[in-house]
Formats: sequence, C-alpha cells, structure tokens
Amino acid sequence: MFMHKAVENWIKGSEYDIKAARVMNDGGRYIYVIFMCHLAVEKFLKAIVTKKMKRMPPKTHDLFYLIKLAQLDVPAVHQMIISHLNEASIPTRYPEDIKEISKQYNKSVAKRYLEKTKNLLRWLGQIK
Repeated sequence: MFMHKAVENWIKGSEYDIKAARVMNDGGRYIYVIFMCHLAVEKFLKAIVTKKMKRMPPKTHDLFYLIKLAQLDVPAVHQMIISHLNEASIPTRYPEDIKEISKQYNKSVAKRYLEKTKNLLRWLGQIK
C-alpha cells in the first residue's frame, strides 16, 4: 500500500510541475519552464523506479541514472530532450549569470522544451 501511495504521489508531483512549467511559460519566466520540465520528468521517472524497485528511489537529479534504474529503453524521439533537460538541470537551478542564461533559454526554446517534455511525459505515462 505504501509503495502504491508513493508512486501516486510522484506522478501527482510530476503533473503539478508540468502545469507550473506552463504557467511559467505564460508568464515569460523561461528559465523556470526548463527547470520545471526537468523536475516533472524526474518525478515521473522516480514513480516508475519506485514501482519497479518497490522502494523509494535514490536522491538524484540525473535523468539518465533514473532511466537506467527504471530499465527503460527510451525511443530516439525522446533521447534529445532528456539529454537537454539533464544538461540544463544545474544551470537553471543555480544560474551563475541570469542575464546570459535568459538569452539561452528564451521564449522559443522554452516553448520547444515544454512541448517535447509533454510528449515525453505522455510516453512515460504509457509505461507506468
């Protein structure tokens, strides 16, 4: 029962975070769009890991490590967004130069990340 509740909680957290990413996108807070997309994927992967391992996942932000633990064979269509989100995790979480990173993660980039993340989450939803 506990594991079922934990899996459900991870998924609800992921859903909350992708909605937050949409709100951030609408509000022009593009760095946080990327950050929330990463968090949404991380939590969904942690749901899958929790279900498979029957215990809480390790404390990590590394999407590739979570994919490995979940024993997922990720289709090529989703590999690039996972790679980009993984690379963006630290700079969007702790930006060293807010002005510079704002140029890198602008409106068009944030929109692309958001759409690709939503597609990835739909695919992950079929697995859970």
